Amino acid sequence: MKTQKKVSPGNGKNSKAKNQRKQSGHSGRFAKSLLLTEGLLIVLAVMVLMGIRLWQKSNPASAASAVLQDKPDGLNLVHASDPSARSAKAAQKNSKDSSGDTPKGLQPEAFAPHCTESTAPSNYIQTTEINIDGTTLTNPLSYKPDQEISFGKGSEYTDVDGIVTFRGNNFRDNPVYGTADMKKNKLTSLWSAKTSSITYNGATWSGSGWTGQPLIMKWPKKVKKVMNMYDWAKEKDDLVEVIYACMDGYVYFLDLETGEATRDTLNLGFTFKGSGALDPRGYPILYVGAGYDSNQGTARVFVVNLLDCSVMYTFGNNDPFSLRGALSYFDSSPLVDADTDTLIYPGENGILYLIRLNTQYDQEAGTLSINPDHIVKWHYYGNRTSVASYWLGMEDSAAVYGGYLFVTDNGGNLMCLDLNTLQLVWAQDTLDDSNSTPVLSIEDDHLYLYVSTSFRLGWRSSSSAEVPIWKIDAQNGRIIWKTSYECYSDDGVSGGVQSTIALGKKKLSDYIYVTVAKTGAQYDGVLACLDKKTGEVKWEHKAYYAWSSPVCVYNSDGSGKVLYCSCGGKAYLLDGNSGKLLDENEISSGAIEASPAIYNDYMVVGTRDCRICGLKLE
Repeated sequence: MKTQKKVSPGNGKNSKAKNQRKQSGHSGRFAKSLLLTEGLLIVLAVMVLMGIRLWQKSNPASAASAVLQDKPDGLNLVHASDPSARSAKAAQKNSKDSSGDTPKGLQPEAFAPHCTESTAPSNYIQTTEINIDGTTLTNPLSYKPDQEISFGKGSEYTDVDGIVTFRGNNFRDNPVYGTADMKKNKLTSLWSAKTSSITYNGATWSGSGWTGQPLIMKWPKKVKKVMNMYDWAKEKDDLVEVIYACMDGYVYFLDLETGEATRDTLNLGFTFKGSGALDPRGYPILYVGAGYDSNQGTARVFVVNLLDCSVMYTFGNNDPFSLRGALSYFDSSPLVDADTDTLIYPGENGILYLIRLNTQYDQEAGTLSINPDHIVKWHYYGNRTSVASYWLGMEDSAAVYGGYLFVTDNGGNLMCLDLNTLQLVWAQDTLDDSNSTPVLSIEDDHLYLYVSTSFRLGWRSSSSAEVPIWKIDAQNGRIIWKTSYECYSDDGVSGGVQSTIALGKKKLSDYIYVTVAKTGAQYDGVLACLDKKTGEVKWEHKAYYAWSSPVCVYNSDGSGKVLYCSCGGKAYLLDGNSGKLLDENEISSGAIEASPAIYNDYMVVGTRDCRICGLKLE
């Protein structure tokens, strides 16, 4: 059963009345009187200006404070209490869009979110704390960064040839590089590569799981030359490398076209459920977090030098700042702020890490190092958090615009955090354990986000529960609309939306696409196409339920298709406008929980039956 609530945002435009002065004849006497009056006014104005000038000369400090009174000391930061103050750095950084033209619409320096009475952080979050290099601040309001973080639009996150993080960028809206050339509308299997499984503490993790998106990179020839690739891979001019951290503890390196290994696998010994990330600057660095403990210890984040596959740095395991004890899982896919050389990594331990890397990379010499020396941690405690339910921790991946981070958590909270003050700006209730990554979208010069939640059995119901899909005003956390599905759950297998919403673009720009699991019946699900403005369901494709995130792919003319994978082992290709099923391919005898990535007309996705599959979009 579906219910729908629509709230339309107001779209008013201010207009100014134009005053016109009509000239008419006046008597000579009245004109002389008018001239005399105007002359006296001019003399008075000159005297006032001279007085002000003399006062400024005798009181220079007072004059300066009048100009700077709304600005903080040191860096010109954006504070939740002063959202209008933006730095010149952010303005300069975003003065041009990715095409080199002057940008149009909303810019990061103009984005100044705030809360309403209903989205005040205190409604949902009890406390927050900040730790810098091992010392917890007694007053979190005193935090000031030494460098300001500011992100542009998603299309500006990286200019490399590839897919460097979960859903592509800081808007989390594009797990696709390039365009396809689909004429037959077929999903053709090309190759598969074998993976394996790992067992620890009675739990076996096999193949690729949720979210499990592969990373894809076309390395420059100079970089490949000094990598530990096989000789044939170094010599292949058009080589595109698939980098896939899997649940068996290995990182696989494959040729996108053939599935052939490009170098030896890297055994890190921990289960990797999340997608990891590559450095958006094109530096050969892999950031990847373990999603479960292993015989080698508690889970942690690895920073890997991809020149030689050595581990440069680890963090997050047994963190004393954690409020979840030894639990230190990392399913999130991080972001890197290139200007400040800062790694931004949310953890299921309830900590957001901001780590200054001090990266040194010399492409010509083939040398790479990091030396983290300024580690900032932020954590929180929710109003309804307990040991039994509504836990702390962030399993989704954060979206960022300007200096503001958007993230959901296990405790049913959607939070907007100012990265430059580490103060919460607003919070919204997502009802349940939320694993869906927020997706940002600028529409009519305004920033919105799309997100959903899941149904963890027993928290809200012992049978079924409502799972809304929301459109939210990123400015203040207000709900624009919601469209709900009734969903079921098994013990340990949650229904609802575990996936991340796909944002339609080009000829699909009116729609979003979302997979909803365990709706209608325990093992059923839908891919739903919703109208961006109203939340109205335009069409649905019913199949076995899916945790995998859908992907929009486009031909060069802007026409779009939607593909997704189900836990029934099939990949589906549909027309994005009509929902017509164009093709399906049973690529796995087991579940597909991982999310695919697309490079031009190649698709890559891992399966639970221990395979990485390469397909051609024809």
